[in-house]
Formats: sequence, structure tokens, C-alpha cells
Amino acid sequence: MSSVLTDKIAEMIEPTIEGLGFELVRVQLFSSPRGEASTLQVMAEKEDGTMTVEGCAKISREISTLLDVEDPIDSEYVLEVSSPGLDRPLTRKKDFVNYAGFEAKIELIKAVENRKRYRGILLGVENDLILIKVDGEKYQFDFSDVLKAKLVMTDELVERSAVNPS
Repeated sequence: MSSVLTDKIAEMIEPTIEGLGFELVRVQLFSSPRGEASTLQVMAEKEDGTMTVEGCAKISREISTLLDVEDPIDSEYVLEVSSPGLDRPLTRKKDFVNYAGFEAKIELIKAVENRKRYRGILLGVENDLILIKVDGEKYQFDFSDVLKAKLVMTDELVERSAVNPS
């Protein structure tokens, strides 16, 4: 779906989400087949990575009103507000820093060293470059070259969540 539209929606709702004490993680618009309503997915969390059902409901109420007034989507849609979850998408530079040491999948917009997909251990961010170790080799690429990235569900990730629930 259009990155321009989701960027516009993110820009529109982010101040409201921040005003409620949360951080916007991602906005995505998913088209549905056969003329059904699309889904506008908004992921958010508190600065410490936590989210509650009540928090999702509060954000949903506030941004739903804003979206009704601004009407940025010209078709029927369903608003879905959620936490990023355990195997979360990595959408901000701070996500690559906060989850250094954990396994991730990263897909790039363009190939770096003849490949677009990497799966390995995040090493963080250095000089605006994302660092990842794959099969013992270290790779780096510009944050702006990341198409999508997410954590891989591992025992270590589950263990961290149990100690530091989000």
C-alpha cells in the first residue's frame, strides 16, 4: 500500500499518540480482497516497550475521532491498534539498538553484497549503519535501505520478555 498515505497518516496521528504517553511504532494499511474493508494497523507502545489493552483502547478512541475528521483514506477501513508484540517489527533506529544481541530478519530495498535478505544477530547501530552478524560475518547497511525488519521468535527473546514484559 502507498507509503505516502501511511506516512501522511503517521504524521497526522503521532502527536495524539505521543500526547497520550505512547510512541508510534508503525502504521500499515492492508487491502482486503473482494471489496471488503481494508485494515489500518497502528502499532504503539510506551517508551519502556509496554502496552496494555486499555492503552490500545485509549489510542483507538482518540485517533479514530481524528481520522474521522481528517478522512485520509478514501475507502472503508477497520482501525486496528496493537502492541508490536514479541517478534516485533523493527522500524526505528532505536529498535535496532534496543534489541542488539537478538536474532532478526532484515530485508533491504536494494542488494548489498549481492543479497537483499539477512537473518542473524543484531549488533546495533553505528554511524547510522545497521549492523548484523550472519554466519560469523558482519554486515552493515544504511537504515534508509531497510525495507522491513523484525525480530525472530527465539527462546532468548521469550526469556527477556518474561523478565521484562511488554
